[in-house]
Amino acid sequence: QVRLVESGGGLVQPGGSLRLSCAASGSIFSINHMAWHRRTPGKQRELVAAITSDGSTNYVDSVMGRFTISGDNAKNTVYLQMNSLKPEDTAVYYCNADIAVSSSGLGYDFWGQGTQVTVSS
Repeated sequence: QVRLVESGGGLVQPGGSLRLSCAASGSIFSINHMAWHRRTPGKQRELVAAITSDGSTNYVDSVMGRFTISGDNAKNTVYLQMNSLKPEDTAVYYCNADIAVSSSGLGYDFWGQGTQVTVSS
Protein backbone atom coordinates (compact mmCIF):
# COMPACT_ATOMS: atom_id res chain seq x y z
CA GLN A 1 0.00 0.00 0.00
CA VAL A 2 1.13 3.55 -0.70
CA ARG A 3 0.51 6.51 1.55
CA LEU A 4 0.89 10.24 0.90
CA VAL A 5 1.22 12.50 3.93
CA GLU A 6 1.02 16.27 3.55
CA SER A 7 2.21 18.91 5.97
CA GLY A 8 2.86 22.63 6.11
CA GLY A 9 -0.56 24.19 5.75
CA GLY A 10 -1.83 26.94 8.02
CA LEU A 11 -2.92 30.55 8.34
CA VAL A 12 -0.83 33.27 6.74
CA GLN A 13 -1.33 36.94 5.99
CA PRO A 14 -1.59 38.20 2.40
CA GLY A 15 1.88 38.53 0.92
CA GLY A 16 3.27 35.84 3.18
CA SER A 17 4.77 32.45 2.40
CA LEU A 18 4.15 28.81 3.20
CA ARG A 19 5.89 25.61 2.21
CA LEU A 20 3.88 22.43 1.76
CA SER A 21 5.49 19.00 1.88
CA CYS A 22 4.18 15.64 0.72
CA ALA A 23 6.01 12.42 1.54
CA ALA A 24 5.17 9.17 -0.21
CA SER A 25 5.80 5.88 1.58
CA GLY A 26 4.98 2.21 1.18
CA SER A 27 5.39 -0.18 -1.71
CA ILE A 28 6.93 2.24 -4.19
CA PHE A 29 8.84 1.00 -7.21
CA SER A 30 9.00 4.35 -8.96
CA ILE A 31 7.22 7.69 -9.01
CA ASN A 32 6.17 8.93 -12.42
CA HIS A 33 4.98 12.34 -11.36
CA MET A 34 3.72 14.25 -8.35
CA ALA A 35 1.41 17.23 -8.20
CA TRP A 36 -0.49 19.62 -5.98
CA HIS A 37 -4.18 20.30 -6.46
CA ARG A 38 -6.48 22.58 -4.50
CA ARG A 39 -10.20 22.77 -3.85
CA THR A 40 -12.22 25.74 -2.67
CA PRO A 41 -15.83 25.30 -1.50
CA GLY A 42 -18.15 25.69 -4.45
CA LYS A 43 -15.38 25.29 -7.00
CA GLN A 44 -13.92 22.35 -8.87
CA ARG A 45 -10.60 20.88 -7.89
CA GLU A 46 -7.76 22.69 -9.67
CA LEU A 47 -4.32 21.44 -10.65
CA VAL A 48 -1.86 23.94 -9.15
CA ALA A 49 1.52 22.51 -10.08
CA ALA A 50 3.09 19.25 -11.20
CA ILE A 51 6.56 17.79 -11.52
CA THR A 52 7.67 14.73 -13.47
CA SER A 53 10.41 12.26 -12.58
CA ASP A 54 12.83 14.09 -14.87
CA GLY A 55 12.13 17.41 -13.17
CA SER A 56 9.82 19.00 -15.71
CA THR A 57 7.28 21.30 -14.11
CA ASN A 58 4.08 23.05 -15.02
CA TYR A 59 1.84 25.51 -13.19
CA VAL A 60 -1.62 26.96 -13.42
CA ASP A 61 -1.41 30.53 -14.69
CA SER A 62 -2.69 32.05 -11.45
CA VAL A 63 0.34 30.87 -9.44
CA MET A 64 3.05 31.31 -12.08
CA GLY A 65 5.97 33.24 -10.63
CA ARG A 66 4.71 32.88 -7.06
CA PHE A 67 4.71 29.12 -6.43
CA THR A 68 7.54 26.67 -6.99
CA ILE A 69 7.21 22.89 -7.03
CA SER A 70 10.27 20.77 -6.36
CA GLY A 71 11.05 17.19 -5.51
CA ASP A 72 13.51 15.09 -3.56
CA ASN A 73 13.68 11.73 -5.31
CA ALA A 74 15.72 10.14 -2.52
CA LYS A 75 13.00 11.00 0.00
CA ASN A 76 10.02 10.44 -2.32
CA THR A 77 8.91 13.90 -1.32
CA VAL A 78 7.48 16.84 -3.21
CA TYR A 79 7.36 20.42 -1.98
CA LEU A 80 5.31 23.46 -2.90
CA GLN A 81 6.89 26.77 -1.98
CA MET A 82 4.16 29.40 -2.00
CA ASN A 83 5.19 33.05 -1.94
CA SER A 84 3.24 36.29 -2.26
CA LEU A 85 0.11 34.49 -1.13
CA LYS A 86 -3.27 36.01 -1.90
CA PRO A 87 -6.66 35.47 -0.26
CA GLU A 88 -7.78 33.66 -3.40
CA ASP A 89 -5.12 31.02 -2.74
CA THR A 90 -7.16 29.90 0.27
CA ALA A 91 -8.11 26.26 -0.27
CA VAL A 92 -7.50 22.71 0.80
CA TYR A 93 -4.35 21.57 -0.96
CA TYR A 94 -4.03 17.93 -1.95
CA CYS A 95 -0.94 16.01 -2.94
CA ASN A 96 -1.31 13.59 -5.83
CA ALA A 97 1.14 11.08 -7.23
CA ASP A 98 1.30 8.58 -10.06
CA ILE A 99 3.25 5.70 -8.57
CA ALA A 100 4.35 2.35 -9.94
CA VAL A 101 4.26 -0.38 -7.29
CA SER A 102 6.04 -3.01 -9.39
CA SER A 103 8.64 -3.37 -12.13
CA SER A 104 5.85 -3.30 -14.72
CA GLY A 105 5.96 0.47 -14.39
CA LEU A 106 2.18 0.71 -14.47
CA GLY A 107 1.26 3.79 -12.50
CA TYR A 108 -1.57 4.13 -10.01
CA ASP A 109 -3.11 7.35 -8.76
CA PHE A 110 -2.72 8.14 -5.05
CA TRP A 111 -3.97 11.11 -3.01
CA GLY A 112 -3.11 12.66 0.30
CA GLN A 113 -5.66 13.69 2.91
CA GLY A 114 -5.33 17.40 2.20
CA THR A 115 -3.99 20.35 4.16
CA GLN A 116 -5.78 23.65 4.70
CA VAL A 117 -4.15 26.88 3.55
CA THR A 118 -5.86 30.07 4.65
CA VAL A 119 -4.65 33.48 3.50
CA SER A 120 -6.26 36.21 5.54
CA SER A 121 -5.42 39.34 7.49
